[in-house]
Amino acid sequence: MKYISTRGKSPACTFEQVLLTGLAPDGGLYVPETLPVFSHEEIASWAGLSYDKLAFKVIKPFVNGEIPDDVLQDIIEQSYAGFSHKAIAPLRMLGVNEWVLELYCGPTLAFKDFALQLLGRLLDHVLTRDNKKVAVLGATSGDTGSAALEGCRHCANIDLFILHPHQRVSEVQRRQMTTIPGENVHNIAVKGNFDDCQRIVKAAFGNQSFLPDGRQLVAVNSINWARIMAQIVYYFYASLNLGGPLRPVSFSVPTGNFGDIYAGYLARQMGLPVNQLIIATNRNDILHRLISDNEYSLGELEHTLSPSMDIMVSSNFERYLFDLFDRDAEAVSEFVTSLGKKPQHLDQAKWQKARELFSSLGVDDQTTCQVIAQVFEETEFLIDPHTAIGVHAARECNKDTSVPMVTLATAHPVKFAEAVEKAGLQTPQLPAHMQDLFERDERYSVLDNDINAVTQFMQQHLG
Repeated sequence: MKYISTRGKSPACTFEQVLLTGLAPDGGLYVPETLPVFSHEEIASWAGLSYDKLAFKVIKPFVNGEIPDDVLQDIIEQSYAGFSHKAIAPLRMLGVNEWVLELYCGPTLAFKDFALQLLGRLLDHVLTRDNKKVAVLGATSGDTGSAALEGCRHCANIDLFILHPHQRVSEVQRRQMTTIPGENVHNIAVKGNFDDCQRIVKAAFGNQSFLPDGRQLVAVNSINWARIMAQIVYYFYASLNLGGPLRPVSFSVPTGNFGDIYAGYLARQMGLPVNQLIIATNRNDILHRLISDNEYSLGELEHTLSPSMDIMVSSNFERYLFDLFDRDAEAVSEFVTSLGKKPQHLDQAKWQKARELFSSLGVDDQTTCQVIAQVFEETEFLIDPHTAIGVHAARECNKDTSVPMVTLATAHPVKFAEAVEKAGLQTPQLPAHMQDLFERDERYSVLDNDINAVTQFMQQHLG
């Protein structure tokens, strides 16, 4: 299997080459040249598999033998061995045909652990084998940072630099990042928003001349294909545990950078019967405006009670556009690079095609808190604000209530005390392994919203 850029001007790459990069040299994102497609019979044969064994079935075609099967199996097994629930991704019933997929049983209590525990081990294997050192650079709106640091910090061949928007993540999210020990761990608070952090990361990948000789940047954001690959698995897992593939399943996905819901789209393209995908977002609703009104335009980025979705430029949407535009790389490039210059619109055929699969909803903070309170009153189950947005969107946008609807629960509510308390509820206690989080020493540097400030910081700490 080869990987190609959504902008069409970079050579095709192998899995390991894509793993060790981020953006393609032409500024595009890597996607598989062809997708593996599984028959319903093959998917049905996976019923009853443990999460790690199912993950091997789904992931193996993407790796294409570049990592031996026995090594890949061991890496996957280790990646999920530390999760706190035996099911890894347990399903919880909220009502008739209404489910939540709990994706926060990993070490940092967020769905990002599913991909970043695996990514860290894949990188460690390849870098150790090749005796190579890299610098990992990523931007986080809250959860990616701690998951990336936790997944990669043990690798001696990696220096980690994670950017987060200064004073725009929750206190638990910040402390999860800034209290991680290690000489190779560097947290940077940028005086700006997440889009600013993401823009700096993309600029650094576009010009890596500031790095010492022999070093290169590796991405841990969902621009790294391996992140998307890992997230496809839990769509298959949820479906199989709800009677799939004999019956379809729908999914409501709290959506910021579009990576998580893009993984669901890929699962459908790979043969999983997915009836509906719902883009659930907050007031930063660029994707909802496109799906509902066919307007793709930047707005003012707002700070909300669901900060992990405080994103306006959804990087992974370019991957979906590549398919929607029939893999016309030139048309994709023109569409995405025009964002910010003028409002963009899809032609009617493409817009209707997107609307056939995707529904969408933008949810404000008041409604988010009401849903947190409502779900707790109905079920005594406490959900975080991102999950609440997903649940509300699922209930508002469901086109067929006879089909099981699964909302992806993306983070533990303990990470978002402000939203829980505004819902009139008590924030739960931190889990045992994080009980002393507020007593740990923090380490982070506050930098200006400037690419040069960040690259100079990296130079000083790479030596």
